[in-house]
Amino acid sequence: MARVGFIGLGNMGGPMALNLVKAGHDVQVFDLSPTALETLAQAGATVAASAADAVANVDFVVSMLPADKHVIGLYLGEQGIVDAIPKSALVIDSSTISAEAARELAAGITAQGRRFIDAPVSGGVGGAKAGTLTFICGGEAADIEEARTVLEHMGKNVFKAGAHGAGQVAKICNNMLLAVLMAGTSEALQLGRAHGLDAKVLSDIMLQSSGRNWTLEVYNPCPGVLEGVPSSNDYNGGFLVDLMLKDLGLAQSTAATSASATPMGDMAAKLFAEHSEAGFGSKDFSSIFRKFEK
Repeated sequence: MARVGFIGLGNMGGPMALNLVKAGHDVQVFDLSPTALETLAQAGATVAASAADAVANVDFVVSMLPADKHVIGLYLGEQGIVDAIPKSALVIDSSTISAEAARELAAGITAQGRRFIDAPVSGGVGGAKAGTLTFICGGEAADIEEARTVLEHMGKNVFKAGAHGAGQVAKICNNMLLAVLMAGTSEALQLGRAHGLDAKVLSDIMLQSSGRNWTLEVYNPCPGVLEGVPSSNDYNGGFLVDLMLKDLGLAQSTAATSASATPMGDMAAKLFAEHSEAGFGSKDFSSIFRKFEK
């Protein structure tokens, strides 16, 4: 088992760190939320007084933070923690950030004699809790292989997408497609309901037809069709609309750097922006279903 410093215990990071503790790793945690720290302490993690203390004498550092500025600030800011990380340790950032920020991190961290991979995740809060996340990694093959020591206790799939930053590109491509699928699935289900079809029956029909997709099968946006998903809990929990909107923004900015055509991604970004402005920003992204109600 490894000694792990884990920073960022939000909706995703908290369950991920908890799974490392359950697997028997020696986990040192830090977050700005006393409640999050208490939850991990009760599970058996060691609460550090600071981010720098959390990474002292560890084999791996894992971070799960909201955006570019938080991750860059943590590692390379004025009070960055790189100097506190042992040179033998591997730094794993699982935040969803821009590819440019991931490459900046890689350059800054490796320049100081440490190793780094970007390893954003797919699978949502449910996957984080169940330990079934998919890690999409960018970096050296040997470092990604070594990272399996901890990643495989938080997820079931570990992919090498390419060099530093490639993990982030692959992640935003996936999330752009997910947003498009969720909006399209919601639109189709609402159209069927408007013409008297039962959403569960229509879902079953489409699941056995060419419209089958993950959002329909695993994360159905219509309340009452599936148990244990946000749509059956007033769209609470899960992956927030505002987080999806952030990822769609990353996708559009990445597309701009390569002059790539992403009209469906652009439309999805507009739909989710309108949905957030309508007061759904803190609801699960499957609540886009509500936007298509009559």
